[in-house]
Amino acid sequence: MSSPLERFYGVIPAGGVGSRLWPLSRADAPKFLHDLTGSGRTLLRGTWERLAPLAGPERVMVVTGRAHRAAVEAQIPELVDRNVVLEAAPRDSTVAIGLAAAILVRREPDVIVGSFAADHVITDEDVFRAAVVQAISVADAGYIATIGIHPTEPAIGFGYIHCGSALAVEGAGDALLVESFVEKPDLATAQRYLADGAHLWNAGMFIARADRLLEEIGRFDPVLRAQLEELAAAWDDPAARGPAVDRLWPALRKIAIDYAVAEPAAAQGRLAVIPGRFGWDDVGDFASVAKLHSGGRASELSILGENARVLADASSGIVVSQSGRIVSLIGVRDIVVVDTPDALLVTTTANAQRVKNVVDALKLSGRDEVL
Repeated sequence: MSSPLERFYGVIPAGGVGSRLWPLSRADAPKFLHDLTGSGRTLLRGTWERLAPLAGPERVMVVTGRAHRAAVEAQIPELVDRNVVLEAAPRDSTVAIGLAAAILVRREPDVIVGSFAADHVITDEDVFRAAVVQAISVADAGYIATIGIHPTEPAIGFGYIHCGSALAVEGAGDALLVESFVEKPDLATAQRYLADGAHLWNAGMFIARADRLLEEIGRFDPVLRAQLEELAAAWDDPAARGPAVDRLWPALRKIAIDYAVAEPAAAQGRLAVIPGRFGWDDVGDFASVAKLHSGGRASELSILGENARVLADASSGIVVSQSGRIVSLIGVRDIVVVDTPDALLVTTTANAQRVKNVVDALKLSGRDEVL
């Protein structure tokens, strides 16, 4: 049998709009298609470049919406056609990852899949890849594996992983059993988690043998597993795929993999974690973007956008400029300005999470043209 790493297949779920990054991130140009780091590459391209050296360019699959196919293929011209999986409509991460696993296990029965979000920022990429190699060994031993991030602050915007005892798996010296997945806590609880050293941030990275992943989905929802396997059976047949999608997709349950797989597996002692000692950020709002560009220095003003025209005096925060207008800031601290041709956002870094409320209000008012 080939080694676990040789059987590894990377999966990139590229969905979600990133509503807290509106009006920069929109339905036709979601968060993963933007360069939010100033590196010259989009978040999606960065994810591909982290995974391709591990799996090989022909062993990375992208699951995305039909509307984004052209943009995804433009970002990743190396992407093999059969490794583009198009969702008829968003159905959350269990369907995206589970369908990829169901397709791949039919092609390669002993495949190990690893799912990594398309819109996160990771530094220390060699350290990241070393953690993934450990997680692959853990997955080969029959566990659902995840990679948790050492918290640097008492964040209330992330879920937490409660770590248990060490796990003896060859090739995975850092592996720990997971006692439980914990929902996003209040501030006092997050401060306790930070202090106790037994909790990691949940970064949404999952590695498992494809057959084991489908087993876990089946334990939670046998109907959903059967639907995913029926879709997979038709997927590589162009004549059968369309009718199968039309028939099955509307009935697929919409649920995050955290609830369908990670929480139940943790409760039964089937979930393991590799602590990640690399830099990680989910770039969830403009406060995160500002922090990335300022290096955490609150006194600085970060500016994004080609040909941005910004005049600033005694100001800090972030300006994202796409309109070509001159943006002038005088004596404002921790400000967020996002200036696009058809929408302007002004808030503060402290209120950056509330941008989603604006998006929800625009949906309710029928202003979909700016979403």
